[in-house]
Amino acid sequence: MPAALHTPHTVLVTGGCGFIGSNLVRYLLSQHQDVQVINLDALTYAGNRVNLNDIERDDSARYRFVHGDIGDETLVRRVFAEHHPDTVIHLAAESHVDRAIDDPLCFVRTNVLGTAVLLQAARQAWVGRADVRFHHVSTDEVFGSLGPTGRFTEDSTYAPSNPYSASKAGADHLVRAWFRTYGMPVTLSNCSNNFGPYQFPEKLIPLIIARALAGESLPIFGSGQQVRDWLHVEDHCRAIDLIVRCAAPGTTWHVGASNEWSNRALVEHLCTVLQDLRPRADGYLPLITHVADRPGHDQRYAIDATRLVQELGWSARQSFVGALRSTVQWYLAHQEWVVDLVQRHDATARRGLG
Repeated sequence: MPAALHTPHTVLVTGGCGFIGSNLVRYLLSQHQDVQVINLDALTYAGNRVNLNDIERDDSARYRFVHGDIGDETLVRRVFAEHHPDTVIHLAAESHVDRAIDDPLCFVRTNVLGTAVLLQAARQAWVGRADVRFHHVSTDEVFGSLGPTGRFTEDSTYAPSNPYSASKAGADHLVRAWFRTYGMPVTLSNCSNNFGPYQFPEKLIPLIIARALAGESLPIFGSGQQVRDWLHVEDHCRAIDLIVRCAAPGTTWHVGASNEWSNRALVEHLCTVLQDLRPRADGYLPLITHVADRPGHDQRYAIDATRLVQELGWSARQSFVGALRSTVQWYLAHQEWVVDLVQRHDATARRGLG
């Protein structure tokens, strides 16, 4: 591990009640006893305060929750004034492609305007300070669709295909603009598809698990040959922490574990794992159904994390097959959590038909 360039003390995590956010809050508090975390979350459908109930109960001296929207300028400025964070890890975002197709302006407001509000509040609060860092977490989807070969690198051209990825691309450009125009000490990362505990059940892996256990059809868009590159959320959290501490301001890093699976192959494997852990008379494979494809569906994503591996010493520790099995076991053990979200938010319903 290279020498640290930044040492966080008070970290503002935006979207800390979401999937990656709640895992990151847990990681930071467990790995760094000298770190305090402020969690700013609007608690939209995908933000669940229950995800961190035990942290609020057992670690209240180092953890604070603030309910609010990153687009609320007054609130965001107050968070900086009251809590004095020296580090921002910006995860808050609308993130589901299908919902972006149905309501693109919501994504623009949160992902673009919200990022600008946060950047400006940090810039104004940090005048004259050198001991600060703003890290922005983005996605591989900003680069559009790959052909059958090659991987996205930090130099890949932006070519977003849908309102979600376009809004994240816009946020990326704003972060870089604050670095180039104002000298804001920023870092950025683009990650591949995450999986693991606490993921809202509209996303592929928890969606398939929830529908399979309910005996419902398992929808696969189009041919199912779309390829995604999978990264366990704990490996992602380690990468974020490493980048925040050791990467130079103004740099961008790709985070991926080189686990490419077609959607069809992944769903079939999930059915096999479920049959082993929770046997069903006819198995789960007969539940697979192909449905109309998503408009503008990208064919393939793949991340090249060579720079992160070689320059910062990061590597993925989770084997995909083993981590996927443990993820299924987590959802089986937390069915009350899943069922509550499915019922309150109609989480497994089809969206994004245009």
